Amino acid sequence: EAASRSLALLEEFSLTDAADRVTSGYSGGMRRRLDLAATLVARPEVLGFDVARETAQVRARIGLAGQYAAVDGNLTGRENLRLIGRLTHLPRAEVRRRAAELLESFGLTDAADRPAKTYSGGMRRRLDLAAALVHRPPVVFLDEPTTGLDPASRSDLWRVVEGLVAEGTTVLLTTQYLEEADRLADRIVVIDHGQAIAEGTAAELKGRLGATIMEFGMEDASSAWAAEVVLRGMDLDDVVVEDRRVSATVGDGAGAMLVALRALDGAGLSPVTAGIREPTLDDVFLSLTGRRAEAEGIEEAPAAAGAERERSAA
Repeated sequence: EAASRSLALLEEFSLTDAADRVTSGYSGGMRRRLDLAATLVARPEVLGFDVARETAQVRARIGLAGQYAAVDGNLTGRENLRLIGRLTHLPRAEVRRRAAELLESFGLTDAADRPAKTYSGGMRRRLDLAAALVHRPPVVFLDEPTTGLDPASRSDLWRVVEGLVAEGTTVLLTTQYLEEADRLADRIVVIDHGQAIAEGTAAELKGRLGATIMEFGMEDASSAWAAEVVLRGMDLDDVVVEDRRVSATVGDGAGAMLVALRALDGAGLSPVTAGIREPTLDDVFLSLTGRRAEAEGIEEAPAAAGAERERSAA
């Protein structure tokens, strides 16, 4: 008989937004998400309304676009939006106006009267997001909206999200791509095993790692581990080995690189490649949790990064 197991995903976590922010979350491993994090806390509220006791008020104020486009492929793009408008009890005239407005805003006017099943993946995702905005919700939940999209479609959707922020919409976004959080977020909270373990802007979090990261590519894994011992002997921070690559965060990239190369040469180690670069949010994630953000198959509650972006006018 299999024993049941409880798993705490969030503990004493507050997610409070103004009306013009993007909150994004990253989750790997089992890919449990923060996309509906408000439903995981003791007394969740959306804009002051209790999600359990004031469901009608909450639903009127939120929109949701799931990881997979939930549009009806047999309906046209225009029909899909009008259907959502009727389901949210908008007046018929407003439904027609709003559908036309969203089709124009999302670049779908030319395909408005084609069945959605003939749309490309990027077009279907844009239509799905448009459907979540029909009733003008002040809060929008986006669950990995760019997963599976090509780079051009991903960039298009990023611009859409940035446009929503500029219009004053609060967006709770989950993503597999930390560069997406880097672009869309000004304030980031890193969560591991239900606990917030770091907070700040992307620049502040990267700054904790040092000014730059130097990397060495070695001939094999054993050489990489030998190089790790040498670099740790230089009192460097966050020395990490991945396969045949070893990296370390440093304050003086060029100077530290010269010293490191001399130390490796003195130990009889010859890197195949060597370079310095600026840290990324993935480096932050690795430093804080000990694993890359792309790691899959982790059985425990995965770490997550929540991020908030405020408009410059806020």
